[in-house]
Amino acid sequence: MAQVLEFKLPDLGEGLTEAEIVRWLVKVGDVVAIDQPVVEVETAKAMVEVPCPYGGVVTARFGEEGTELPVGAPLLTVAVGEPAAEPEGSGNVLVGYGTQAPAARRRRVRAGTAGVDGQVRRPGTASAAPHARVHAPAPAPASDPTPAPAATQASPPAEGPVPVISPLVRRLARDNGVDLRRLAGSGPDGLILRADVEDALRAGAGRTRTAGEPVVPASAAAPTGGEPAVRAPAAAPRAGDGARVPLKGVRGAVADKLSRSRREIPDATCWVDADATELMRARTAMNAAGGPKISLLALLARICTAALARFPELNSFVDTEAREIVRLDQVHLGFAAQTERGLVVPVVRDAHARDAESLTAEFARLTESARAGTLTPAELTGGTFTLNNYGVFGVDGSTPIINHPEAAMLGVGRIVPKPWVHEGELAVRQVVQLSLTFDHRVCDGGTAGGFLRYVADCVEQPAVLLRTL
Repeated sequence: MAQVLEFKLPDLGEGLTEAEIVRWLVKVGDVVAIDQPVVEVETAKAMVEVPCPYGGVVTARFGEEGTELPVGAPLLTVAVGEPAAEPEGSGNVLVGYGTQAPAARRRRVRAGTAGVDGQVRRPGTASAAPHARVHAPAPAPASDPTPAPAATQASPPAEGPVPVISPLVRRLARDNGVDLRRLAGSGPDGLILRADVEDALRAGAGRTRTAGEPVVPASAAAPTGGEPAVRAPAAAPRAGDGARVPLKGVRGAVADKLSRSRREIPDATCWVDADATELMRARTAMNAAGGPKISLLALLARICTAALARFPELNSFVDTEAREIVRLDQVHLGFAAQTERGLVVPVVRDAHARDAESLTAEFARLTESARAGTLTPAELTGGTFTLNNYGVFGVDGSTPIINHPEAAMLGVGRIVPKPWVHEGELAVRQVVQLSLTFDHRVCDGGTAGGFLRYVADCVEQPAVLLRTL
């Protein structure tokens, strides 16, 4: 008899705790090889193809496309041969990140629908163990047309284990005082889904309080060691309410990071207008000389790294626990990139050691990966300073929020013809607004102003700097 092994959603690194199933790459009955990608998932930072460390026959899949799973939750089970011996496995959790699948292939499935493979979801809780041996549940008949019943309140509580596979569903029920034993799930074999708990909250079914007992406000704390306080049911949608968009994935990660930045960093912003006419001419001349084209962003990045060498206070972060400012020797330059998945900040490693040509090539590579959704978590973390070119959106100025835990961000507006006094006469020049948002804990206004003035001077008179590129 073959041995059946369960493969759980692995820890994808960089502090990620959950992922959404975008597309299954295998189905029940398929034969998979060791390290073969079996599912494409979307995390808060990247699209990732997850390979299975076992070789054998897929006997069950857990989770529909569009379902969000926590790390450690079951993904699939694989039947392998040689039950008497330890099964062969690679131990490689990830062979690579990303996929070139177009966004149109991402299908969202409403919670509560039947699985595409028709498999019965096994009740249980997620475990952080890398691999656990289990026996796969028997598949449910795929041809049964009978719709699953909606979640209803059972008269007496059910005996035996509660059919819930998701720890998120258990937590939702626990936090809102819903007795899962009183619910009949709408999933396969009565599996209780998140939608069932939400329906119960709207209907007031499955409450743990007795009839006539007032609902304890959500702010009431539970006694130490006791059950969580019962909360009021979630408000039902009202006529005229707009759509609700879950804060998850990239949008959720951005919201969390920006909120933390606002809470922890006492930021301030200063700005200046600069005449970028000579910088634009210099770039035109460099590109006319032949060789690889140099991007404007690369020239601005080169100016930033030169400015950070003169004002190292801004290439740092604050260690709040140690109450220390940590100054960094290397400049890993982040740059804001808008994609279909939301705002991401890829990082150019060792930007201080790159010339304009190398910076141009790296910006292009990371931008293409960002648009394709194939950036790795390592390419989205570890920045020490961020360059934000919001001028591409046709705006002049901004007060950017610092990319926590960095200490500063330089914003660049659009470059447009404007009246400007040049050499004592009024002329039409190419003008740009530069803004610097900085952590006031790492420096005072004099340092921030000095940094920004140096950047503006390089934009206005780039010849001396460009000779070093």
